[in-house]
Amino acid sequence: MLGTSQRPDSARLSRREAIALALAHNPQLEIVRAQIGEAKARKVEAVSIPDPAVTASFDQQRGIFRSGVAGQKNVGVGVLVPFPNKLRLQGKIAQSDVQSAELSYQLQRQLVAAQTAEAYDSLLVALKHRADLTDAETLARDFLKRTEARFNAGTAAKLDVIKATVEVAQASNQLLTNALDVQNAGSALDRLLGRPIGVPVLPTDSLVVPDSLPSLDRLVAVGLEARPELASIMAQRQGARAATALAKQFWLPDLTLSVNRDYNLPDPALFSTGLAFPLPIFFWQHTRGQIAESSFRERELAASERDLRAAVTQDLRDSYATARIALQQAVFIRDQLLPSARAAYRAASASYTLGGSSALEVLDARRTLLDAESQYADALAAANISRYELERAVSVPLDTIH
Repeated sequence: MLGTSQRPDSARLSRREAIALALAHNPQLEIVRAQIGEAKARKVEAVSIPDPAVTASFDQQRGIFRSGVAGQKNVGVGVLVPFPNKLRLQGKIAQSDVQSAELSYQLQRQLVAAQTAEAYDSLLVALKHRADLTDAETLARDFLKRTEARFNAGTAAKLDVIKATVEVAQASNQLLTNALDVQNAGSALDRLLGRPIGVPVLPTDSLVVPDSLPSLDRLVAVGLEARPELASIMAQRQGARAATALAKQFWLPDLTLSVNRDYNLPDPALFSTGLAFPLPIFFWQHTRGQIAESSFRERELAASERDLRAAVTQDLRDSYATARIALQQAVFIRDQLLPSARAAYRAASASYTLGGSSALEVLDARRTLLDAESQYADALAAANISRYELERAVSVPLDTIH
């Protein structure tokens, strides 16, 4: 039907493809790119020479608005050229703003990449929970059938059938709850990708145990060199030093050039050249005002840099500890907990089939297995997400660090 908007198709994306799509279309990055353009435009403004001013006047009139009998009819063009070093320092200040904006863009790209990877893995873990819950529901229905068969044969109590029926209902309810988790994770990923909310994303990657981590000392050293925040505050300090130097040059003269012509006289145009000297008789207003403000700004940024370096170091150490523990937990659940839970359920199920164990034991073993599978899925997601957080903290891909 004409006029009906078509819903975009779902997309099959790997984790790497999702990150690339987010870096290309995320609106937050477009905002920062626009801010870079604004900073570059301010730099042009900072080093611009004022436009020439054209003046026209009727002077020495015998009465107001009596231009016809004016003694002078002057037309002039003048330009004010700031002291060259002022323009240089203004350009240096503006350049520090450009560098800060560009580093902010670099930081935002890293944040978007990490957030996209985390949202992708959150969707993966929700889908893995759905697969585990679907298997659990299948097992619960199978157990219900066996329990009903034993009840009909007179070897199981009616209570066992009721318990098995409750387990099936609980498994179905957990699947309904999981459907909401899948939807929310997909919506969060759509927003990061710059896609319409609600368009399905079908992940092609799977959750796996990540590789081992580089040493902490190496990561801290690399992070302190690569973090955009530290480079940004260094650029700000350079701009602050230039601002202080510019404030101290309040006494330097500006150059004035002008051309004037009186059309009542036959003489040619007259040229004027001069210097505009400020007269800083209230010098303390400058030393206690602009100069003091710039000096305190330098001190503020120096202290901020020291605090930021400590914060970055703490962030690196905390992120490393989180990633290391998450990796150890995933490995432990994979190698120890999950095999034991599977073996316990198989033994209880086989024993129940032979009449050797109760329905309660089988149900308890099934819950233990479901919990272990759920813990493993969460541990895989935590291990991968914490690794991306560590990579964000280092600002360098971990697989490039040796």
